[in-house]
Amino acid sequence: MAEEAGSSAGKPSHEATSEEAHLNPIVFYGSVIGIVAFAVWTMVFTESASAVITAVLGWISNTFGWFYFIAVVVYLVFVICIGLSRYGKLRLGPAHSTPDFNVLTWAAMLFSAGIGIDLLFFCIAEPVTMFLAPPTGNPDEIEAARQALQLTFLHWGLSGWGVYTLVGMALAFFSYRHGLPLTIRSTLYPIFGKRIKGVIGHTVDTAAVLGTVFGIATSLGIGIIQLNFGLNYMFGVPDGTLTQAILAVLIVIFATISAVTGVDKGIRRLSEFNMLLALMLMLFVLFSGKTLFLLNALVMNIGDYLSEFVSLSMNTYAFDPPTDWLNAWTVFFWAWWIAWGPFVGLFLARISRGRTIGQFVAGTLILPLTFMMAWMSIMGNSAIDLVINDTGVANFGQQAMENPGSSIYLFMESYPWVGLTTIVVTILAVVFFVTSGDSGSLVLSNLTSVLRDPNHDAPAWMRILWAAVIGLLTLALLIAGGLTALQSTVVIMGLPFAFVLFLMMVGVFRALRLEGLKEDSQMSSLAGHLSGRVVTTEKGMLNWRQRLTRSVSFPDHKQARTFLVDIAKPAMGEISEVLVDKGFKVRVEEDNGVNEHVGLTVDLGGEQNFTYQVWPRKCLMPAFSIRATRSDTHYYRLEVHIGEGGQGYDLFGYTREQVIADILDQYERHLYFLHSQRELPGGDAIMPENTTSSEDEGASKT
Repeated sequence: MAEEAGSSAGKPSHEATSEEAHLNPIVFYGSVIGIVAFAVWTMVFTESASAVITAVLGWISNTFGWFYFIAVVVYLVFVICIGLSRYGKLRLGPAHSTPDFNVLTWAAMLFSAGIGIDLLFFCIAEPVTMFLAPPTGNPDEIEAARQALQLTFLHWGLSGWGVYTLVGMALAFFSYRHGLPLTIRSTLYPIFGKRIKGVIGHTVDTAAVLGTVFGIATSLGIGIIQLNFGLNYMFGVPDGTLTQAILAVLIVIFATISAVTGVDKGIRRLSEFNMLLALMLMLFVLFSGKTLFLLNALVMNIGDYLSEFVSLSMNTYAFDPPTDWLNAWTVFFWAWWIAWGPFVGLFLARISRGRTIGQFVAGTLILPLTFMMAWMSIMGNSAIDLVINDTGVANFGQQAMENPGSSIYLFMESYPWVGLTTIVVTILAVVFFVTSGDSGSLVLSNLTSVLRDPNHDAPAWMRILWAAVIGLLTLALLIAGGLTALQSTVVIMGLPFAFVLFLMMVGVFRALRLEGLKEDSQMSSLAGHLSGRVVTTEKGMLNWRQRLTRSVSFPDHKQARTFLVDIAKPAMGEISEVLVDKGFKVRVEEDNGVNEHVGLTVDLGGEQNFTYQVWPRKCLMPAFSIRATRSDTHYYRLEVHIGEGGQGYDLFGYTREQVIADILDQYERHLYFLHSQRELPGGDAIMPENTTSSEDEGASKT
């Protein structure tokens, strides 16, 4: 949570009131009607639905298989380049904001929402399948084992997380830094402008909702298959559609309860618990098995993956394509990551406000990758060792291939305390279920609502409804053909959003280019800015005494309030009078409430308005202050905030003339930025006119 008193950690999420949020009828009803119609079609006309899904899958795979391969590589390269560029230091929020969550909590939440349940399902089944049934050739055991983990790392590594990083970075940047709604359409503002509020925006958001729903349904369906086997294995519960339907209902109920409690309480606590439990299970396998072999294999697997990454990412098997294998594995995984992009990306944006772009890119790519490599290598190599040495469960490899949901339960039979570990695996599956379902219903509710503040969440009834829709669709796909239908549908539904992601890249690039212009304009106008800070005496000498007095002044609330009323606001009033005489529309505002501040806004006739505000920020009194007493523990800084957020410097001690000079410095910088923007090809404004709301600016003034 917030790391220090008075920081700009951002407001905690809470449920929006009816005034703060309302339904987006086109996106909501269009998505829900389409999903329910599809679910009913697959349950009532199961055979024809299965045939149609198979036919569409074959056409997409043959026509766009290569596109999925190139797309995930382009997404990854793009986010890495942005993170390492000059734009990496920009914050996903106002310039003064800081992260809401510490690194460990943040990592647990993004991991559990992103891939948790699926790693539990595939950590044994995929390496064993890759070992026993590789896409091409019949390599020897050693080469087959190395290739199996290479392919497993490929499917769960950097490439997929590049999709999540792109969506999360774009959403957080446009919403928390520029005040746009936390929806997919906002990322396209630099391309389409205000037209995102019409058909274009509705279409993009609907595509995102459909991809998200089918992606989540696939994960939950996979999890239900696994959990059904676990209950049958432990308690003899029948393995079939009825049991799966009951499980779907139960998961929806638990996910709804967690989602209604919000991000801070429900999703956060469950994520932290599950990460700890998964880590304990992994360490148990490591130290109960062949520890030295597994550590050596981990190092080797990491080297193989990194050294062959480019070749693996581009290998479409063009000369002898194993079509069925590609559809079931690589093409499926790329489409699955893309379909989950809106869901996980929006969730990452919700929990990443205040981090820099560089921190966000590094964290979302490296933190999950580190755990994934350790998890997949330790679990996968242990399973392959069982197959090679024929120890533990008889015909373990064949059973893991034919019934992937059973693989981890059968795998744990070869380790001690099988009763305890089976319970742990089942708890992991259930909680991963809930964290995927609750965050999914939360995100879908927000995507289909119009929220005035991105820190607000949609009403509880919408989350309940979306949890029910997800459960219905999951059950329908299980009835239509189980795992095959789930995989086929997600490949189909992921394709439209893959093209949206390319538009999103263009929008992010154009917006960041403008941020670069803002920085360049500040540097270009620096000489005038500095000259405005120089204060001279009647003899023309620098008034160093005034500067020294300012540096050792620690005003209380009354003194800060006096500065706002007697110095800052009159300075803004004088500038306002001159600009009004020149024909400009100017507003000087004063807020005496909780977020007290004074501000000046100049309407620039369709271009980005100029905003200059002074906010008192409560800070801890430094120990070296001679004023520090038991009753004097805090002081106030009078900080300047412009469109991009807080600028970090303190005005207290300035005269009215100095404040006027500072306002003019910032105003001239803003005009230079607008001039540079007009010089861009096309010359159109590609960011919203009002970039930061006063409410957002006040989020940190506590």
